[in-house]
Amino acid sequence: MDYTLIDKYIDRLIDDSTPDKPVWNIENIKHGKPAGWNYIDGCMMTSLYTIYLLTGKKKYMDFIDGFVDYYVFEDGSIRGYEKDTYNVDNINEGRVLFDLYRETGKEKYKKAIDLLYSQLQSQPRTAIGNFWHKKIYPDQVWLDGLYMAQVFYTRYETEFNGGKNFGDIVKQFQNVYDNMYDKKKRLYYHGWDYSKTAFWADKKTGLSKSFWLRSVGWYTVGLVDVICYLSSGAKEAKAQLTKILKDTLEGLEQYIDKDGKMFWQVVDQGGREGNYLETSGSAMIAYAMMKGARFGLVDKRFAKIGEEVFNGICNKYLSETDGKLNLGGICLMAGLGPETNRKRDGSYEYYISEPVVENDAKGTGPFVMAYTEINQL
Repeated sequence: MDYTLIDKYIDRLIDDSTPDKPVWNIENIKHGKPAGWNYIDGCMMTSLYTIYLLTGKKKYMDFIDGFVDYYVFEDGSIRGYEKDTYNVDNINEGRVLFDLYRETGKEKYKKAIDLLYSQLQSQPRTAIGNFWHKKIYPDQVWLDGLYMAQVFYTRYETEFNGGKNFGDIVKQFQNVYDNMYDKKKRLYYHGWDYSKTAFWADKKTGLSKSFWLRSVGWYTVGLVDVICYLSSGAKEAKAQLTKILKDTLEGLEQYIDKDGKMFWQVVDQGGREGNYLETSGSAMIAYAMMKGARFGLVDKRFAKIGEEVFNGICNKYLSETDGKLNLGGICLMAGLGPETNRKRDGSYEYYISEPVVENDAKGTGPFVMAYTEINQL
C-alpha cells in the first residue's frame, strides 16, 4: 500500500486548519459551536506530535505549539475550559502539554498542566474510587473516560509526583475490568452506572446494553498508553495492567470481520442490518495491537493483525475526490443519556442511528495514531 498518500492527507488537515477553525472538528462545525478546549483536538495534537518525533519535521511542532498556544493563556487558564463541569473529556488535550512544556519551556504550559491536575484531585468518584464521567452524570463510568483522564494522570504522576498515585490509576482500570467486562463475550459494555438509577442502566448490574466499538477503542488505547507512561520501576502496576491488556486484545481478535479486516460499530453484531464497519474504533484497536506488540506487552502476532486492520480501513474508507483524500466511515458521536435525551439509551438501534461522516477528528486522530505505529513496525 502506498502510504505516501496518507502523508499528504495529514498535511492537508493542518494546512487547512487554524486554532479557532480546525477542519477536523466536524461536530463543532455541524452544531455551530465556538472553538474551545476539547478531547477531539487533543487527539489530533497527540498524533501530530508523534509524527513530529518520527519525521523531525519542524512544521509539525510549529503547528502544535501555535495551536495549543492559542488556547492556553499566560496564567495557565485555558480558553473554553470550565473546571467545575468536572468533565473528564477535558483532561485529554492536556497530555500534549507535557511535550510542549519540555520542547518550548513555556511556563504557561506547566501552569495549565497543574490546573488540569487540580480537576482530577477533586473529581467526583464512585464509592469504589472511579472518576465520574462528568458532574452531570453522577456515579457513571464510561469506557471512554479511562483514556480521557488516566493517560494524563499517569504522565503527571510519572513526571511530577513520583508515581504516588499509580495504585489509584491501576485500581480504576481493574474496577472496569471486574465490573464492565463480559467474560463470556470478552467485550466491555460502554457504560456502568454504579448507582443503577440511570434510565439506560440494567437495574441489577448498572451496565448499559451494548458493546460500542469506539468506547472499546478508547479503553484499549488508554490501557496501552498508560502502561507505556508508567515509570520503569512500577513493575507491579505494569504487570497488572498488561494482564488486562492481553485479555482485552485476545478477546477482540475474534470480532475482526474476515473480509473487511475491520471491527463493527456494535462489535458483536457483525452483519446485522444497519451495522457497519467503523473507522475510529478500528484504528484505535489497531494502534493498541501494534504498540502493545512493539513494547512486548502482547504476542508479536498482534503487530501483523493491527497492520491488517489499518490496511482494511485504508481499503474501505480512504478515498480521493478532486485531488483531495478523505477518510470515511466515522461515527460522528455517541453517548448515554442524559435523562433529557432518552434516544441515547445504549441500544443497538441507537448506536447505528448516529451520523456517519468523513474527516472528523474522532476518526482522523486515531487513524493518524495508528499510522504512527505502521511507521514503526
